[in-house]
Amino acid sequence: MKKYLLYEHGVQSPRWQTDYLPQFHTWLTRKTPYLFREDFCGTARIACEWVKQSTRHRALGLDLDPEPLRIARERNLSQLSSIEKARIVLKRQDVRSPTAEPFDMIGAFNFSCFTFLTRVDLLRYFRAVHASLKKPGTLFLEIAGGPGFIEPRHERRNFSVPGIGKVKQIWEQHQYDPITGINDYSIHFGLPDGSWLQDAFQYHWRIWGIPELRDALAEAGFRKSVVLWEQVDDRGKGTGELLPTENAELPESYVAYLVAVK
Repeated sequence: MKKYLLYEHGVQSPRWQTDYLPQFHTWLTRKTPYLFREDFCGTARIACEWVKQSTRHRALGLDLDPEPLRIARERNLSQLSSIEKARIVLKRQDVRSPTAEPFDMIGAFNFSCFTFLTRVDLLRYFRAVHASLKKPGTLFLEIAGGPGFIEPRHERRNFSVPGIGKVKQIWEQHQYDPITGINDYSIHFGLPDGSWLQDAFQYHWRIWGIPELRDALAEAGFRKSVVLWEQVDDRGKGTGELLPTENAELPESYVAYLVAVK
């Protein structure tokens, strides 16, 4: 379906995640990661990018939704060589259940851990990941927060998609519930012909804070966690560089990575 192609080009950065984040794995474990599991993988763009790196790189993608998994097999896996295809497996599976094979590195990107609305489910996921990692191994959680991430707003941007043209994207934040910690989000796409894919993607998330996540990771058995925080320049603008940070000023909104080490 077209919406998945738009999402891949408008939201994801698979090359950055497969080139940059493993450097932190090596820094934390003194080992190079070769076995990678992409949780909530959708169309498995990151897993596909992972296996392109060398003949030693293998990947497993897990998702419960059969539709993006079908798109992944039809479009993204078909673009791999036969040798690369042999090193990637996609499964329809709940990420709260451990996998038999242990991995060097597991990633849950695009704020996917926010889909767990209760601490019971969050802790179950972290324990399943812990059981699915080698020792040493790492879990990378992409997270977001700040006042600007929970207040109602619309954010607009344009980007180009090969074969489609210039696309408009609207990220919509709905009304945050401070008692439950839950908020709803939507992505809308405007196509070159003037048509719109309204609510192409919808999310019902609990916005977990970094201290809450770190406490749950420690309870699940991880020996430590590290926050990768975006650095700012002299004007207070984000540089795109992530560095381990233990104290920070609260910006209007942020995107960060929380890395848990087994």
